Amino acid sequence: QVQLVQSGGGLVQAGGSLRLSCAVSGRPVSAKVMGWFRQFPGKERDFVAGITWNGAITAYGDAVKGRFTISRDNAKNTVYLQMNSLTPEDTAVYYCARAKYITLARLPNDYELWGQGTQVTVSS
Repeated sequence: QVQLVQSGGGLVQAGGSLRLSCAVSGRPVSAKVMGWFRQFPGKERDFVAGITWNGAITAYGDAVKGRFTISRDNAKNTVYLQMNSLTPEDTAVYYCARAKYITLARLPNDYELWGQGTQVTVSS
């Protein structure tokens, strides 16, 4: 059974950086798009970033563009989210996910498999 296991996250001061990792276990990573979402309390999950299987195409949500970078290492079956210049507004639970498709998608319903979520808290 395929699982997405997240690591990283935690507490950081404003202006700092964090890196999230998402390891795909149970089967070699497929050619499907991988993505990151975040969820604020009481809100729906928002698209943060997505990447095609070969890493050639990436997409970002407007709120994180220029500060966050998504990457993947298929040899390690792992996807990363490097988060720089963090602000308190980035505080949320972050989820990695595997899309249903091989083309980039931004809606939660376009993703079929989710990690367990990890809390990111940015203090002012």
